[in-house]
Amino acid sequence: MNIGLSFPLTEFGHDPAAIRDFAQTAEGLGFSHIAVADHVVGVNPDRPGGWSARYYTYERPFPEPLVLLSFMAGVTQKIELCSSIVILPQRQTALVAKQVAALDVLSSGRVRLGVGLGWNEVEFIALNEDFHNRGRRIEEQVGVMRQLWTQPLVNFSSQWHNIPDAGLNPMPVQRPIPIWFGGSAEAALRRIARLADGWMAYYDAPRDAQPVLAQMDEHLIEASRSRAGFGIEMVIRYGDGKPDTWGKLIEEWRALGATHLSFNTMGKKFGTPAAHMTAIRTFAEALKLN
Repeated sequence: MNIGLSFPLTEFGHDPAAIRDFAQTAEGLGFSHIAVADHVVGVNPDRPGGWSARYYTYERPFPEPLVLLSFMAGVTQKIELCSSIVILPQRQTALVAKQVAALDVLSSGRVRLGVGLGWNEVEFIALNEDFHNRGRRIEEQVGVMRQLWTQPLVNFSSQWHNIPDAGLNPMPVQRPIPIWFGGSAEAALRRIARLADGWMAYYDAPRDAQPVLAQMDEHLIEASRSRAGFGIEMVIRYGDGKPDTWGKLIEEWRALGATHLSFNTMGKKFGTPAAHMTAIRTFAEALKLN
């Protein structure tokens, strides 16, 4: 099982030296990957009509994930760099393909692209994209990106994309770059089973994930696929800070077939980057990751 980290982006601050230390510490401790979330703009919770998602406001910092992962690529050697997730339908497809290909080149092939639909209509409005057709568009986006990553020239024309005999240079190291999906709705599960290299599910409790994993197995069979070669990523939170609790959760996830876990230190009132790094050291040393 691959055990990595969720970067605590809303609590960590913006000091480049601290971010460098986090990435290098994670690599040195033996974590397999660093995952970074995505929100481009934050909403004013006092806007007309109100705002129910109080955690996701303009007051919460969300560094741009591909820029942040590029910085981490430059200060590490082997740890995988993962978006979890990029909200793909609110972004231009060819531009995302270009950015991720460049990151893959600069990191010597260490990228895993997590994508999802998003839920925040305000972000789509701010980025001049249609919130209401995002499910259909993401399916086409994934196909277009895979063509751009594997073919020197692409001819593609549809309702949403028009690439008139053009291509990317440089091409990525990985051809294609692995694309994992987030999401848990029924339509999302079917889409993931058909199109994704893996699923970023992020359930906290194995008992909650078990019936959804059974659904995913059914959808994979419908798509003439199986769990073999298909990744499953879940989350393991700092929780009570007890190694026995962490070890039990890891074994339960392993029994359910999870291939990846991301350790998350947010929400525990760690007030400094140093406190987050102490927490990941404690976790790594307790579980003998390295």
